[in-house]
Amino acid sequence: MGCQYFEPTDGGANTFTVAMPKLTFGRGALHDTGARASGMGIKRIALITDDVLAPGPLVATVTDSMKSAGIETIVFSDIRIEPDDDTIMRAAKFLTDTKADGVISVGGGSVIDTAKAALLIERHGGNIREYFAPPVGDGKPVPGPVAPHIACATTSGTGSECTSISVIRVNEFNTKFVVASPWLLPDIAIVDPSCCDSLPANVVASTGFDLLCHALECYTAEAYTKHLNVDNPNARQLIQGANPFSDLSAREALKIAGKYLARGVADSTDHEARDQLMWGASLAGIAFGNSGTHLPHAMSYGVTHLMTDITTTGYPVASPFVPHGISVIVSAPAIFKYTAEAQPDRHLDGAAYLGADSKGATPDDAGEVLSKRLIELMRATDMPNGLGGIGFSGDHVKALAESSFRQKRAIANAPRDSNLTDLENMYNGALNYW
Repeated sequence: MGCQYFEPTDGGANTFTVAMPKLTFGRGALHDTGARASGMGIKRIALITDDVLAPGPLVATVTDSMKSAGIETIVFSDIRIEPDDDTIMRAAKFLTDTKADGVISVGGGSVIDTAKAALLIERHGGNIREYFAPPVGDGKPVPGPVAPHIACATTSGTGSECTSISVIRVNEFNTKFVVASPWLLPDIAIVDPSCCDSLPANVVASTGFDLLCHALECYTAEAYTKHLNVDNPNARQLIQGANPFSDLSAREALKIAGKYLARGVADSTDHEARDQLMWGASLAGIAFGNSGTHLPHAMSYGVTHLMTDITTTGYPVASPFVPHGISVIVSAPAIFKYTAEAQPDRHLDGAAYLGADSKGATPDDAGEVLSKRLIELMRATDMPNGLGGIGFSGDHVKALAESSFRQKRAIANAPRDSNLTDLENMYNGALNYW
């Protein structure tokens, strides 16, 4: 496919921007946090985490590192898994009250996303709802910088430590929406693979499919040159469509997922696999932080909106709860069958990077080859059998499509246009696979 994928179009963008934090990766990196904060001139830091991690060894490592650096640490752990607008406002008040010089987030995507959004409100005021796009919010742009943020990832999936995106559940609608701005990008990302050593298999599987879908959606997203040009460079989002840089990160992340996901789920002592998945998650975060995701993520929000009476092994969260990575992957095989028609070469390449047997496949086979490989990986990691595996049936399809259709930005980033009926057809195709 090469460079022709990015051929100029009338009225389309003619430049793309690359942004990422200063990234430190490797076992033991969590011990660097105090020195990193001190180097930023921080004397008093707010540590944002969740109530599961707060009493554990990872937070202790960070607080000890801060103490050694002479930095006072104040902990906030009142976080909802898959945070909502109330969570953000509580965290923002905590930041205002503590008058810290900066923030360090220690956790998965829920924690890091909470920190980003809370920093926004603490610095610029108002309510988080104002910053969501219409019709959910006012579409208010983030006006400027926030306080320094060191993001420490403890799961191998979200990649939030490397993005300018915060995903928040709006309680009024009981579904998730995105706040995005280059100002929300963490200053420093610390990624220590040893954080994942004790994760349960189902958590590694869920977060691993999140990284896989991040990478695959980025690689198959609409090219940046097909998105409308924005004259003011300061007003441009980093969610800009596929571009040559996001391709680099996405390709490598896909290769990692294809080779190591099943291994990392099967054996918690396989440090090579789990370390690689942690690296793949950051690569996929870098990719989607500079391009954006599309239909699998858009349609996952309908799943988490309408889920009922379900819990998930490995997650100490009350029903109803479906982890984000599972909510994404259950529909992905059906979705990529649909999008492959628009960019078959990219979908075939994606399947090959994931380890699919694509020998002799033609462009007409792209959707089937990619879908088959995703299903193989789902079965190898004991994922639910499509939407039916998490409690949905054909009776729910119309409501799922109507809920997800509100995710205009992600839907527009897909390589193929889709209307409400198309979403219904994809959900129908995702009810079960085997």
